[in-house]
Amino acid sequence: MAVRSLARCLLAVSALSGVPAAAQSRGELLYTTHCVACHTTQVHWRERRLAKDWNSLQAQVANWQAAASLNWSEDDIAAVTQHLNERFYGFKAPSGPPVVLGPTGRERP
Repeated sequence: MAVRSLARCLLAVSALSGVPAAAQSRGELLYTTHCVACHTTQVHWRERRLAKDWNSLQAQVANWQAAASLNWSEDDIAAVTQHLNERFYGFKAPSGPPVVLGPTGRERP
């Protein structure tokens, strides 16, 4: 049942955005489905934005998904971070293995 609801939601988002769902990345789908209600494009371009680099962007994604009780996986957080970085920020991604963040946006040991 939940899978069908998510599929219907994704199709609706795809129809509204004018971009076929197959062409959208997972990060874009998650962001469009869960975040655009509160986060307009302006939030990413404001002078006092909280994301200053890749790690702080990923921390913000982790914090907000936790605040919204979305229970995203680490892969989901990474996918949304990647989408936002490609669409708005252009930060240099860290080299080496990905940093794993906990639900508070802090690096896990």
